[in-house]
Amino acid sequence: MNIYNKKQRWKLGLAAFALLIIIASLWYTRNLVKKISRSEKEKVELWAKAVQKKANLVKFTNELFEKIKEGERKKAELYAEATKQLSADAQDVSFVLKVLQENTSVPVILTDENDVIQISRNLDSTKEKDKTYLQEQLQIMKDLYQPVEINVYKGIKQKLYHKDSRVFSDIKLVFDSLIKSFITEVAVNSAAVPVIYTNNSQDKILALGKIDTTEVNTAEKLQKKLAELSSQNTPIKVDLGEGSSDYIFYAPSELLTQLKYYPYVQFGVIGLFLLIAYILFSTARKAEQDQVWVGMSKETAHQLGTPLSSLMAWNEHLRAMGVDESIVNEMQQDVKRLNTITDRFSKIGSQPTLIPSDINQVLIDAIEYLKNRTSKNTNYTLKLPEEHLQVHLCVPLFEWVIENICKNAIDAMEGKGEIEVALIDVPEGLFVDISDTGKGIPKSKFKTVFEPGFTSKQRGWGLGLSLCKRIIEIYHNGKIFVLKSEVNKGTTFRIVLKRE
Repeated sequence: MNIYNKKQRWKLGLAAFALLIIIASLWYTRNLVKKISRSEKEKVELWAKAVQKKANLVKFTNELFEKIKEGERKKAELYAEATKQLSADAQDVSFVLKVLQENTSVPVILTDENDVIQISRNLDSTKEKDKTYLQEQLQIMKDLYQPVEINVYKGIKQKLYHKDSRVFSDIKLVFDSLIKSFITEVAVNSAAVPVIYTNNSQDKILALGKIDTTEVNTAEKLQKKLAELSSQNTPIKVDLGEGSSDYIFYAPSELLTQLKYYPYVQFGVIGLFLLIAYILFSTARKAEQDQVWVGMSKETAHQLGTPLSSLMAWNEHLRAMGVDESIVNEMQQDVKRLNTITDRFSKIGSQPTLIPSDINQVLIDAIEYLKNRTSKNTNYTLKLPEEHLQVHLCVPLFEWVIENICKNAIDAMEGKGEIEVALIDVPEGLFVDISDTGKGIPKSKFKTVFEPGFTSKQRGWGLGLSLCKRIIEIYHNGKIFVLKSEVNKGTTFRIVLKRE
């Protein structure tokens, strides 16, 4: 019976079921993410189109503003020309006066060549005689525009200064408000996408949103970020007219970015959950197995105690009856052996006492016992250092390990072959290498052979090597593993013990 194979089938079945759940979950989640991603992308594209339309409105308004500005300039120039003609006693005085009178919107000041104010028009009517007010308005006009020079007569010149009309100023205020509103709406966008609004040369940030300022606080970082955004979406060109253009760089929304990685995060969470569940299941199963083994060992030791005591008494009775001494001694050896086995079983499940022992002698005794009770076709070789080495052991349990490994080797060799036991002294401790010339173990099974229930025999429980591992690693704080093995050539087990 191979309990291990059954357990493996259960593991494979559970793994396949878990994989099916993961695949179904990922498939459903991926489809859901695709739908949400598509919806998010449509929102971003709609936002981009809205921005472009708003940019076109800004461009149109700017062009209109420039035309009005140009018209106001022409009005001032026409006013200047009319003034010139009036000064030159033009024949068509009625036309000139009409031009002068019809300028009811553009504020102008006419000065001589030394900027002494001659005439003003379209200023505050209540302050037209206030020289301080007129000087202030003249300075404002000087700061805004170059004056229109008028050649009056024989080198005599006049200057006509002007500023924006109230209507034009109001339009300019609306235009500036529109630009600020546009930039704000770009930065605080309804699509909640990371966005950067730059100037035409793309070296100055006009506004940004959903982006950490530390990512763009230097020219190098800014260019790197713009390149990153350009690789994700084509920048939106904002044409403001007159050859002036700004650019809007944007990326997918944070939600969309997170959704791309969501299936993988889910896979990780599911995998972690399955791993924890498997570890808990394995731990509980191992604890249950340990309790079964301990209970079985204690019960076996208890059951052997009564017939063993009886056999010891019968052996003494046979000796008293004068039965052949050699027969009685041989029976005595087997009774002693049964007593050792009972002692071994009684120690399973409780921490045994380790005492300093001569490991050379322990190995000699174990091999001698095996020689007398195994096939004559099995040859034993014992390689020991000249120095007798001391190590803390529970001798009955350690001998059990040696016997189990050797008996497995005999079974693998079908009762015929070589077994070599070598004790190696190394700085970090002691190595006990047990080699055979049996069938060998595939490399994939090097760890599996120590699993409870694993056996290559038709009839067996598969507990021998599992008990060996428990005795060495738990009770003796050592290690046991397959050092090397070749199929049809043999196997070497290594036991590592610490010298205290």
